[in-house]
Amino acid sequence: MPPPQEGKRAAVASGGDIIGTLQDDLLKHILSFLPAQQAVRTCVLARRWRHLWKTATGLRITGGHELELTPVHDLREFVNHLLLLRAGVPIDTCEFRFDVVSDDNVPRVSLWIRHVILCQVRLLRLNVSRESQDCRLGLYFYVDSLPLASRHLTRLELIDAGLNDSFLDFAGCPALKELIIINGFCVHVSKISSRSLKRLAIIDSSFNQHIRTRICVPSLVSLRLEDNWDRTPVLESMPLLMDAFVRFIKESVDRCFYSDSWDCHNEHCQGCYDLQGVSSDECVILKGLSEAENLTLIDEHDMFIFRRDLTWCRTFSKLKVLILNEYWCVPTDFHALACILEHSPVLEILTLHFFSKGPEHKVEIKGCCNAVESSAAISEHLKTVEVKCNSVDAEVLKILKFLGTLNICKLTANTLHAFSISAVFLDMWG
Repeated sequence: MPPPQEGKRAAVASGGDIIGTLQDDLLKHILSFLPAQQAVRTCVLARRWRHLWKTATGLRITGGHELELTPVHDLREFVNHLLLLRAGVPIDTCEFRFDVVSDDNVPRVSLWIRHVILCQVRLLRLNVSRESQDCRLGLYFYVDSLPLASRHLTRLELIDAGLNDSFLDFAGCPALKELIIINGFCVHVSKISSRSLKRLAIIDSSFNQHIRTRICVPSLVSLRLEDNWDRTPVLESMPLLMDAFVRFIKESVDRCFYSDSWDCHNEHCQGCYDLQGVSSDECVILKGLSEAENLTLIDEHDMFIFRRDLTWCRTFSKLKVLILNEYWCVPTDFHALACILEHSPVLEILTLHFFSKGPEHKVEIKGCCNAVESSAAISEHLKTVEVKCNSVDAEVLKILKFLGTLNICKLTANTLHAFSISAVFLDMWG
């Protein structure tokens, strides 16, 4: 029998079956990228393929349609037989993506999830939606109330899921490193906890309006809280944190219409007073972020959380890169910006976005500290200050003038579109 490499070359030269020359382990890996129905159909290709699908390293139970979610009742019999015939063979990755219309199918899907957990799945993705006329259900599939227990699970992705405390207590998952929640319903979640988690992303999800969810992940190195609803969660200590991105753009109850702070003395204010279980002098989010090396803080909805937390602002002792938006640059004293700069002693790069969406800005201005006359109010390590905006208007000129008081001088002013910067502007910052 010729060596494998010679067999492959002979197959290519003769126009024969190239895939057939591959080893079984590689074929099982390839099958894991197919929807489960297509993977099973390969059993008719040849005698060798008859049982390969049973030991494929991954399962994609998706219905076979990428753009539309298949109703689970169309998959029920197939999935029951699929899991039975696999006989508990270990699974590396598993994705559930379909639609649950009837309440009768919810327990069945929960059993499928528990079954793949027992099959030592490492990456589990749940993208299970609900179609219902009952507005109380919305579009969420409610996971069961039993805690997860797996020594093998390393990554968990939850999309359109209704969650609870038990499911998000990962004490029984000591190998879990990554958790992603997208459009999650966290109204009934008081705590998310894991001692092993390294990366956490919660995006476009809703929390409770009357209590704050606590996030306890002491081993975290990367955090992303983006475009979530209702009460901002409390971040507990994260001493290993390196990168954090926090953005508020959605409607939130952490907002006061009577005051710029968090204590308007109006007992009818939902934002300031309709809150349970949190001390009025507890730092909500900045304390947990204080160990980050790279930090992005964006508020596009004028919430009071950042301003409130500045009252107890801790030192960002490791922070080297900081990105802020116009929320932090409110005249006339620029208190929020000045405060966070004062508490960032090793900061090297500061970027300010003004009414622009990241790379879509039209004007980019770069500056640096005057090495001779550096200000005590900012880090002596600060190398670069970038101001990105759509145009240099009165508000931008005010922030440039404020930066000038910190002895930050202009280096370059680049425009991504036709734009003229007047001599008056150049003199004002530099």
